[in-house]
Amino acid sequence: MKRQNIRNIILLFSLVLFPVTINYLSPYLIVSGSFQGIASGSFLLFAGLFLMSLFLGRAFCGWLCPAGSLQDCCSKINSRQVSRKHNIIKYIIWIPWIISIAAGFITAGGIKRLSPAYLTDYGISVNSVYGYFVYLPVVIFVIAISLRLGRRAHCHTVCWIAPFVIAGSRIKNKLKYPSLHLEGSSHECIGCKACDKSCPMGLNVSHMVSSGNMNDDECILCGSCSDICGKKAIYFGFGHSKDKNG
Repeated sequence: MKRQNIRNIILLFSLVLFPVTINYLSPYLIVSGSFQGIASGSFLLFAGLFLMSLFLGRAFCGWLCPAGSLQDCCSKINSRQVSRKHNIIKYIIWIPWIISIAAGFITAGGIKRLSPAYLTDYGISVNSVYGYFVYLPVVIFVIAISLRLGRRAHCHTVCWIAPFVIAGSRIKNKLKYPSLHLEGSSHECIGCKACDKSCPMGLNVSHMVSSGNMNDDECILCGSCSDICGKKAIYFGFGHSKDKNG
């Protein structure tokens, strides 16, 4: 089975399970728990995603995120590239949110206990009709912003998870230890720009290849560019990056 088919199947299952997992991705529950000294499921998940990104970059966004599946569907309707100026929005949201979490734990006197299923009965996020009053607006918002702005607009603009995994990606790229990354060969590239068209994040991948620097904060390591490239000018690596400017 082709790699992109596998990726899409995994994303589809992630979307189907979204009613179960939405609380673990909640930006609200982590703040609520912090003021009680509780490390909630979302706190543990975000910490885990950061640690994962130190070796796998933003692979979670490309392979496992349920919102990613929704956005990829929306890109069939609006495939416009999202302006890079919108990327700053997620940091404007993220910084005060992180400060709120820190303030909560400080006020509570630190982390007092772990509660993976905090405010989540039986570990299932949407377990009653009332749960859909949270779930459906989230889904509608992800769809609406994607249809309005273009490819993976939620990832680019307002995702509270993205800054965590971007930070991990920057650390691994800076320290240059073995980690998952993309390699590009400008000698093999024929400039067809098929990689640009296939990128779900709307990145200028062909320029990344020609410049010798495949590192981009918005790259989700989905491998779409690699799989579409007939000349195999783009490929995954896990050793030390060979990017000129890495």
